[in-house]
Amino acid sequence: MMYLSLNQYLRSVFGERVQKISLDAGFTCPNRDGTKGRGGCIYCNARGSGTGAYSRGIGIAEQMRSGIEWARRRYGARKYIAYFQSFCNTYGPIERLEEVYKQALIGPEVVGLSIGTRPDCIDRERLDLISRIGMGRMVWIEYGLQSASDATLARINRRHSVSDFVHAVEISRAYGLKVCAHIIFGLPGEGRSEMEATVRLLADLHIDGVKFHQLYISTNTEMDRIYRAGKYTPIGQRDYVDMVAWALANLPKGTVIQRLTGDPKRTELVAPGWSLDKMQTISMIRNRLREYIVLGDEGNRSHH
Repeated sequence: MMYLSLNQYLRSVFGERVQKISLDAGFTCPNRDGTKGRGGCIYCNARGSGTGAYSRGIGIAEQMRSGIEWARRRYGARKYIAYFQSFCNTYGPIERLEEVYKQALIGPEVVGLSIGTRPDCIDRERLDLISRIGMGRMVWIEYGLQSASDATLARINRRHSVSDFVHAVEISRAYGLKVCAHIIFGLPGEGRSEMEATVRLLADLHIDGVKFHQLYISTNTEMDRIYRAGKYTPIGQRDYVDMVAWALANLPKGTVIQRLTGDPKRTELVAPGWSLDKMQTISMIRNRLREYIVLGDEGNRSHH
């Protein structure tokens, strides 16, 4: 086993396939509502990686039930994790958070809870709530870090710092929660050294899980305007593959790899075109990782 995938990890814990069910709870983000900024991060579209289900009037329990039905038919899954995906799912009144989290836990077959948020949208009150509601279930909290460079975070309009992330990881661990970090390769102004530094931070923190994304450009985003103005060149597929393979070779062995590549909507993607060929990219990453494992890190980077 070259790396520990989420599927493998969940099978090792539960003895069978466990499927994540993505939920849209209609939350927003302090970087959109004016608390910290407007418009969000420069690559984020109006849906914030969500399905828009909540705005169409589909409640959390209903989203959960239909997701379970789909996963049962598609994969034969019998156990599920409720995954609050879009925007910042700890950003709201504590009463509302409690209500929506509880709505997702519709039965004993929901064995886990995963909550995506920003590292500056967490505190002990929220962590206390999450650990209490998730009692007896596997609980992940997913933080968008994107980069370990404060200069990059400012450039992409994140409006939080690297130290916010480190603090969020530390206090989440104090509550016994598993932490997954989201990072992006190919951000404006970043080269190999900045991307490696991000991976090293996660390795030093012994982060529980990682999601890798390439920076892909969606329509009607600030990145779209920057790209069309000729001020940004997306990361190439080979460079992305090499960077992820290097990261996998340099993270601690037990790190759960939850995602290897971003998955844009075909109808919204501007660039890079290779983002649509997810399976080819994953296959290339695995092949490249084999080379890293066989030849070692430094001895296998002559083409850089």
